[in-house]
Order: sequence, then structure tokens, then C-alpha cells
Amino acid sequence: MTDAGPGGDAVRLAAFFDVDNTIVRGASAYHIARGLHQRGYLRKRDIMRFGWEQAKYTLFGESKEQIDDLRREGLGIIKGWSAAEMNAVGEEVYDEVLGMRIFPGTKAIIDEHRAQGHEVWLVTASPIEVGRVIARRLGVTGALGTVAEQEGGYYTGRLVGDMLHREAKAAAVRRLATERGLDLSRSFAYGDSTNDGPMLQAVGNPCAINPDVRLRKQAAAAGWPIREFRKRRKSGRRGVVKASIAGTVWAALAVVRGVRGALRSVWRRSGSARSDEQARDL
Repeated sequence: MTDAGPGGDAVRLAAFFDVDNTIVRGASAYHIARGLHQRGYLRKRDIMRFGWEQAKYTLFGESKEQIDDLRREGLGIIKGWSAAEMNAVGEEVYDEVLGMRIFPGTKAIIDEHRAQGHEVWLVTASPIEVGRVIARRLGVTGALGTVAEQEGGYYTGRLVGDMLHREAKAAAVRRLATERGLDLSRSFAYGDSTNDGPMLQAVGNPCAINPDVRLRKQAAAAGWPIREFRKRRKSGRRGVVKASIAGTVWAALAVVRGVRGALRSVWRRSGSARSDEQARDL
């Protein structure tokens, strides 16, 4: 599978990839949520509730409280849903959207690792179901992701373990390496965000792909390679909007439509009331 070690035993190596904005342009969970909404699984008020938490995360930055809020809102929405239906929607959304949003440059790196016999694992804070769909379609070894508890094939609204985020990603990679006998000192990791920093530091060969500002600075200071697969517009602005902003815009549009609808409803009731009063006056 890999290089021979000093004692002649095969050295097992792996490559770990973040998903959102590293492999998939945008947020994979956002596209799954859109697919669920289009199929009637998500109500507008669910989108608005989750969108509000996403907006706070985008506008005010990351904190433990906001991560907990996002987790609570997401778990509350899927409570009672069928895991089988979620997987089916994930497969459909991959065919409709996600498959066309894979960065060719990242795909080429994945294929190179596979050709060398390395294990390839996706590591994402998104639900494990999303990671597994993408992993299966890309033909890689497997996926690590946030696990929602199930009972009888339905989500309970609770997590199994922690949300796979920041240090939790690195911890999951180390556990997997112990279970599978992987040599992390010679393995590889790829990520786009400073949140992937702990995972990148856990291996001997880290690489920043499409990095945000903080990860770019961290990578430059540490001497990590940087790969950029995003196209840029002539204005110099990135052609691909970060997924969190896209999610916020989507939520904002839903809120605006909801407010407009409410205002129209109030206006109609107000107009109806005025008409009734005029009729009584006559």
C-alpha cells in the first residue's frame, strides 16, 4: 500500500480532507438543506430559525455559545426525521448540485493519493451522512463527521460525541490513526479554514487549499504549501462566496419574504377592517 518501513512492514499513510470550500465549492450542508426545503422537509420558519443562528455566526464571529446554538437549532430541526430519507436526499442533491461543485484541482490531489495507495478520509463538521455520500461518490476510503443520534432509524435530536469542529477534528484523526495503524508523521491533511488548523498540525504534511485570511497567514508562517483553486473575478474579488455568507443571504431572503408576506396580510386585514367600518357608517 505504501513505503516499506525499517522492519520491512508497510507504512500506512492517509490523506485527510476538509470538505466545505476544500473539496466542494460552498457549504455541502447548505446545499443539502436547500434540497430538503425544495422537497418539503424544511419549513420556512425552520430555515429562518437556523438562518438567524447562521447569521449571528457570520456577523459576530465564532464562539462556543454560537456553535452550541447552531448545533441545537440544527438538531432540533431534524428530530424525528428518517435517516434513510436523509441519505436518499443526499444522493439526489449530489447528482443535482454537489457533483458539479467539486474543485477539479482538489479532485486531482485526491486521485493522486489514491493512486499511491494512501487511505483518503473526508473530515467535516457537517453531518456524517453528507460526508459519506461525497466520500462514496469520490471513491475514497471513508468519512468522519458530526454524528446525530438515531433510534430505530430516526433522529433523536441529540449528538453522539462532539460536533466535529476545530480540535475535535484533530482528535478524530488521531483516534482513526490509532485504530488503523496510520503514521500521522508522514500523512497528509488539507483544509481551507483556520478551524482546520488543529487537523493540519496533527500530520507531517499539511497543505492549505483555498485558505481564508487567517489560515493563509498561519500557513505562510509555518511554511505549509498553499493551493488556490478558486477563480477570481476581474475586480479581484473571489468568484466563490463563502458558504456561511451564502447561507446568511438565503436566510435573509427567506426572512424578507416572510416579513413582506406578514405585512401584506396585515395590510389586507387593515383594509378589510376599514371597509367594514365604512359599511357600518353607511
